Amino acid sequence: MKKWVKRWAIGIVLPGILVLSACGNNSDSNTTASSANDGIKERTIKTGIGNSEAHPQGQGMNKFKELVEEKSGGKMKVQNFFDATLGDDLKMTEALQAGTQEVTTPSTSPLVGMVPEYGMLDFPFVFNTEKEADAILDGKVGKQLLERLPEQGLVGLGYWENGFRQLTNSKHAVKTAEDFKGLKVRTMQNEVHLDAFEKLGANPTPMAFSEVFTALESGTVDGQENPMPTIVTQKYNEVQSHLSLTKHVYTPFVFLVSKKFWDGLSEEEQKIMREAAEEAGKFQRDLNRSENEKAIKELEKAGMKINEVSDQEREKMKEIIKPVNDKFAEKIGANLVDEMMTELAKVRGK
Repeated sequence: MKKWVKRWAIGIVLPGILVLSACGNNSDSNTTASSANDGIKERTIKTGIGNSEAHPQGQGMNKFKELVEEKSGGKMKVQNFFDATLGDDLKMTEALQAGTQEVTTPSTSPLVGMVPEYGMLDFPFVFNTEKEADAILDGKVGKQLLERLPEQGLVGLGYWENGFRQLTNSKHAVKTAEDFKGLKVRTMQNEVHLDAFEKLGANPTPMAFSEVFTALESGTVDGQENPMPTIVTQKYNEVQSHLSLTKHVYTPFVFLVSKKFWDGLSEEEQKIMREAAEEAGKFQRDLNRSENEKAIKELEKAGMKINEVSDQEREKMKEIIKPVNDKFAEKIGANLVDEMMTELAKVRGK
């Protein structure tokens, strides 16, 4: 449309709006239409994640983009960056705090340095199923954790799913607690994870996510641990021969927004962001769970040796790691940990 056409349209429409306003038009439909547009400005929301676009997390971010742009009538635009283009989880979270990036959805593990209470989600063998995790994260405990974020310059809009972490390595099958001994395993920079793997006799090696494939390929580390969709999309099967279904930790993603950005949004814009994060989160969780079974079959077909870990062996591992959980429960605050375990008992009793 040419510029003079735009000016002509504005010249006709704006006076009309002003006249209606001056006349005190109280029609419900007109009031709704007006308020739906007045609070939305032209904005670009920059988001970043460590995983690829093909990963369920990446697909979730695309769904978030679609929903925000649809709900805002195209005024709020979302620009997604994948594959750690903007840095690792910690760097992107710090960018949110500084106000140079608007959104990221990191694992909760790197947040422990800012909000120590998130460490209780890293306790090994706490959750048995995704249903249990949903009940805690979407309930009172998850909400209490989100309420601790604003003082860190962050706003949490809910939880997405990373999933149960599984172990891969290039040495041998890990079926028992003893099989961990001597394995050099890449982990996140997280005290609970580091201590837990040490208790099992492994040699945990913290490393940035973007460096993992090269480290596995070169033999700098023997193995790594991540949820199934990550193992597939990062093609770890090309440099790892064994996959053990340990389910040792359930890891959520947390949907974070820069508080500096959030505080500058209107109520209408905040509502759009909340709704989009929630709807995209449900889509992402469902997709992540459907991809898990496909991933196992895909990796097996690609030549990986896959082994289950029995419930009995998982109980042994849990017992070995118990002192780690107890130590960090005291550090974090026993009351909140007790509340989580009480809620879990209720879920299991249903």
